[in-house]
Formats: sequence, structure tokens, C-alpha cells
Amino acid sequence: MREFTRELIETVLLSIAVFLALHLSVQNFRVEGTSMDPTLTEGQYIVANKIIYSRVATNSLARFVPFIQPSDDGEALYVFHPPRHGEILIFNFPTDDSRDLVKRVIGLPGDTIEIQSGQVIRNGELLDEPYVVNRDRRNVDLLVVPENSYYVLGDNRRASSDSRDWGFLADEHVVGRGWVSYWPTDRIGVLQVFH
Repeated sequence: MREFTRELIETVLLSIAVFLALHLSVQNFRVEGTSMDPTLTEGQYIVANKIIYSRVATNSLARFVPFIQPSDDGEALYVFHPPRHGEILIFNFPTDDSRDLVKRVIGLPGDTIEIQSGQVIRNGELLDEPYVVNRDRRNVDLLVVPENSYYVLGDNRRASSDSRDWGFLADEHVVGRGWVSYWPTDRIGVLQVFH
């Protein structure tokens, strides 16, 4: 009986550990709206990788790793990497945390962004955006993406509320990277990144 109880406790603890690991590392999302057409469509389900953009405060890390120096400003290091150009982000809408949105990363901190007649110019170079099929004709004057922020746009520019409308996305709102589409079945696959 004692061995059965021990095995039961171990099984329960392992199940809890697996559940927590999955819950902290991935999350499913349902695409709402048409702002990412044709890449993602209304009602499509995707999995977001939440752990890839995880950050650790250098002050906390410095207690355990001798070659890490604590910083005065509480700087955080990415465990894997920060968001990159062309990746699909899932994030909390900056003005309403109860809503999750999905957009593509166009500008990273320090990048210059300009839009002329719907054509995006990043750091002085015109972007090749094969995923955009519905361009609009809007213009955005030259701007610089601030630290800890991103410039994000929907792939369906005519139907997207994005950084052109509400400004930069602060990294504190980022939930994860759009990773895999799993529903409907004809859309199953890894979400492509365009640099």
C-alpha cells in the first residue's frame, strides 16, 4: 500500500509538472477578423510559442550565474531571442488587455520605418512583402522604433488596425510567436517567417 501511495503521488506531481510546462510554453488562439488574410483567416486556430520570447531579469540571474553583472535599470535578457522581422506576434491589444491580436513584425527597436503609397520602407530599403495582397495607399512619415517596442502590421493592410493607427507595440504586451496552424485541417502547418 505504501508503494502504491508513493507511485500515485509521483504520477500526480508529474502530471501537474507536465500541465504547467505546457501551459507556460504554448497557448492556442482563434484568429478574429480579416487583418491577416490571406496568411491567417477568420476562425483559424493557431498555437503560440510563449516561451521563445521569455525574459529573465539580469539582477535575478546575477545571483546564480557568476559572469552576469546586475544592472541598475533592471534590464532583462531574452532566454532565446526577442521578436524578429517577419515573425507573427500574438499580443494583448495595448488599449484593451482583454483582447488578443495577431500581426506581423515589421520594425524592431532602432529601425526606421516609412510608408509611401502603401509600400513599407525599412532602414531605407523597400520591403518585399509577398504575403500582402490587399495594400492600401496610406503614407506614414519616417519614424524610429523606440527601445522595447515594435512596429507591427497586418498582412491585409486595408482591413488592419495596427501600428499605423495606434502606434508602437511595447514588448510588455507580447504574448508569444505565432507558430503552428492546426485548424481547419487544410491550413495545418508551421507559420512562415518572412525576413
